[in-house]
Amino acid sequence: MAKSRTFVPLMLGACVLACVPAVSAQHVAKPPEEQIWQAPRQFVPVGDFPARAPILDIGGGGWGVIGQLKGQQVIAIDISDKELREAPPGPLVKIVMDARRLQFLDGAFPTATVFFTFMYMAPSDHEQVFRELRRVLAPGGRLLIWDVVLPNLTDARKRYATFPITFKLPGKEINAGYSTYLVPGGQGLAHFEEVAARTGFTVVSKKSSQQWFFLELVKPGAS
Repeated sequence: MAKSRTFVPLMLGACVLACVPAVSAQHVAKPPEEQIWQAPRQFVPVGDFPARAPILDIGGGGWGVIGQLKGQQVIAIDISDKELREAPPGPLVKIVMDARRLQFLDGAFPTATVFFTFMYMAPSDHEQVFRELRRVLAPGGRLLIWDVVLPNLTDARKRYATFPITFKLPGKEINAGYSTYLVPGGQGLAHFEEVAARTGFTVVSKKSSQQWFFLELVKPGAS
């Protein structure tokens, strides 16, 4: 799948196969090895979490892990129709869409997920995506985020990062790989907690392990 084979510049938003207009992801040739920082393989458990349908999955193309895990409960969106076409079956529907401008009604979803996707978005877009997610979540709705920890490197030659990851789902494992630009100063759990606080989310739980993290947020209000 494309996310394992190619380097992807920071996207302007996250978007899957209905027809909402969006800018396609632009894949670039693999850079020289001296420009790449390689993370050790990460082992990420992804349990069958309880969630009310429908689940909005941001960046649901490529490996499509949430779609594989939660099946017909999922509405998957991605900025790249190619990533959506390559994703395994599972979601109820796949829609090409920009996460900065979600084409859904206010309060439409009790649950949203962003699974190893924020790494492909420009950090300057994160707050807008959070605000859109808060808008489309129902009061009491949950936002679940998994993502990599981008290191703060002193080696100026390093511009890109690759992350081999083994996802441990109930009954199976998925060996995936992600490649993206490095962010000046690094990027991890603290960054997303700060964005969550600015956009009105409450932290319910969190976990950080090596080069990945999990963050569970809730939109205040009655469920």
